Amino acid sequence: MASVNVTIKDVAKRAGVSPSTVSRVIADHPRISPDTKEKVRAIMSELGYYPNAIARSLVNQTSNSIGLIRSRLTEENFANPFFPAVIQGISSVAHKHKLSLVLSTGKTFQQEDEESLTLLRQRRVDGVILLASHRDDQLIPRLTQDRFPFVLIGRYEGSEEINWVNNNNVEDAKTAVQYLLNKGHRQIACLDGDPRYVVSADRLLGYERAFQDHNLEVPKNLVEHSAFSVEGGYQATQRLLTRRVPFSALFAVDDLVAIGAMRALQERGMKVGSEVAVVGFNDTILGACVQPALTSVRVPIYELGQIAVQMLTAQIYGSGVYPHHQMLPASLVVRDSA
Repeated sequence: MASVNVTIKDVAKRAGVSPSTVSRVIADHPRISPDTKEKVRAIMSELGYYPNAIARSLVNQTSNSIGLIRSRLTEENFANPFFPAVIQGISSVAHKHKLSLVLSTGKTFQQEDEESLTLLRQRRVDGVILLASHRDDQLIPRLTQDRFPFVLIGRYEGSEEINWVNNNNVEDAKTAVQYLLNKGHRQIACLDGDPRYVVSADRLLGYERAFQDHNLEVPKNLVEHSAFSVEGGYQATQRLLTRRVPFSALFAVDDLVAIGAMRALQERGMKVGSEVAVVGFNDTILGACVQPALTSVRVPIYELGQIAVQMLTAQIYGSGVYPHHQMLPASLVVRDSA
């Protein structure tokens, strides 16, 4: 019968070993034989003994937890399939290292900055993964100054002496827009994201460079900012349409934004794919489900999360050697919308 009062001494007595041996089994010490580990773990299970994670963290000076920061946990942003996909990638590697995940709940940049630093200073996490960066980033310099372990998924407009994993958003956006230009489109609208985010700035820059590489003037009157959501894309497209500036194609910096744009265009009676080409970004699961299916830049989102954890655990625990910077390739997936 399991009991909350079972101690490490009870396990040791039943197993016929010393309490220190039980402690080493809990820590998975390499000098303890597999047979002994199996025996002790079986008795721990039988007696209902669970190691005190808090006590262990005090001894080991680690929390066996990592923090996830900058997810912007509003209903709007957390509904974006990018975040579940990247968190799944993070979780898959964290599980192998027996690490828990602590998700930031800050609603503003300042709240998330303070929450992140508090988690680290109180040793509630051993390091953090930043899920995005913004153009006036205050957290990254503070983490760097205090020598806290962290990895950024994205790009930082500052020192390169930080650990990051990313796709090349400038080049990948340029590839998408060049695809439209090569199909003969010249009036190409752009739905950019929140301009505070580096990813928005990078993808807008890629859009502009595609025109410049073709010796064409950038149609700045066809650029509109949008929230990273279906509703944001819908409203931004409505604003574009009210300008009455014609366009034959539209590039959106996120699939949800593109889907909102498609809805707005279809409500106006415009046929997506034949009358207006639409290209999205990230190639999340929703893009293939809409009609017509969305052409989109496929970003290896799951792999971004996996590599971020590998880079972070290498910093914290010395588990492997990884480069400080990793750039993952993306590709354009052509479907019926363009």
